[in-house]
Amino acid sequence: MTRVHATAIVDPAAELDASVEVGAYSVIGPHVKIGAGSVVGPHVVIEGHTTIGRDNRIFQFNSIGAANQDKKYGGEPTTLVIGDRNTVREFCTLNVGTVQDRGETRVGDDNWIMAYCHVAHDVVIGNQCTLANGVTLAGHVQIGDWATIGGLTGVLQRMRIGAHAMVGFQAHVSLDVPPFMTVDGNPLTVRTVNLTGLKRRDFDDAQLKVVRQIHKLLYRSGLSLEQSVEAIGALRGQGGDAEVDAMLAFIAAATRGIVR
Repeated sequence: MTRVHATAIVDPAAELDASVEVGAYSVIGPHVKIGAGSVVGPHVVIEGHTTIGRDNRIFQFNSIGAANQDKKYGGEPTTLVIGDRNTVREFCTLNVGTVQDRGETRVGDDNWIMAYCHVAHDVVIGNQCTLANGVTLAGHVQIGDWATIGGLTGVLQRMRIGAHAMVGFQAHVSLDVPPFMTVDGNPLTVRTVNLTGLKRRDFDDAQLKVVRQIHKLLYRSGLSLEQSVEAIGALRGQGGDAEVDAMLAFIAAATRGIVR
């Protein structure tokens, strides 16, 4: 039997694996699915068309899968999908998507979402990301794998934060943040390469050298963006081709500008 506290309310139509734990006074709606080993703390509301994977830990006082805060939302059956092994700390809000976009808000695997975070409609969070206390992600934001976002940071709608980027405390993100970079401030400024994060993820010397060269070409060379892109492409063959390709793809997909 699923381990549901006697005071919790779980709709009979909800699909919970037998190993799921549900704490006191939590409420789980009819369109919710929760995978094996996940733990839902007390006083949590999980509603909407929400799918939660395996081995997640959702702490007390969270609102998961509620109607989004888009005024155009008309109650369409949009979704929230959460992967495996995520931690969601207290007082977070994660909303379903909208039909104006992908119709789905998605959180990947192994993410660490700290207290008082807001994940708005149609946001896509990759894997192994960290959102510190009070991070607010507006609608349609995309966060790449291994990104770290400092506390009390606000991310404007439709912005992208690249893989392995580090956003400092209380930043205002109103432009796309390229992968591998450390940024902070308002206005947002690129400070350096996220070397500490890359070393922790076992980037080798050749990869780190290429990323440093990318940073220099984008931010220290005085080149235009078009000239920087051409020069970055010329770095292929030095042991960091994946990093070169990631940066060029990120810049090519930018529609609202990157932090420079």
